[in-house]
Amino acid sequence: MKNSKRRHILRQSRHRRVRRKVHGTAERPRLCVFRSNKHIYVQVTDDWKQHTLLSCSTLSPELRGELEHGGSVQSAAKVGELIGRKCLEAGITAVVFDRGGYRYHGRVKALAEAAREQFTKAGAPGF
Repeated sequence: MKNSKRRHILRQSRHRRVRRKVHGTAERPRLCVFRSNKHIYVQVTDDWKQHTLLSCSTLSPELRGELEHGGSVQSAAKVGELIGRKCLEAGITAVVFDRGGYRYHGRVKALAEAAREQFTKAGAPGF
């Protein structure tokens, strides 16, 4: 088996293991991350209703002009700030973070910390 396929299968199994424990509700939805080589995507979902409340990525129109490259730590931080602001505007003050089977390192960490900072500035519990 090729290394890339093996890594993908291992990430999926880690993601399933995390998802057994992490569930989003209406009061505290799940903020889930998907990372590709070129971009980073984030969604805020209510798992009970199976409904995506908000989404944001490096491809979002709000960020298209600002970003030099979508696969960088700085881009992930900008996406984290944007999703934090969108959550607060929508009245979402607390979320559960789902790292999607990725290590809490680099782009995933930058996104989480930027979103957490937006919640902290507003005085919300965050995650």
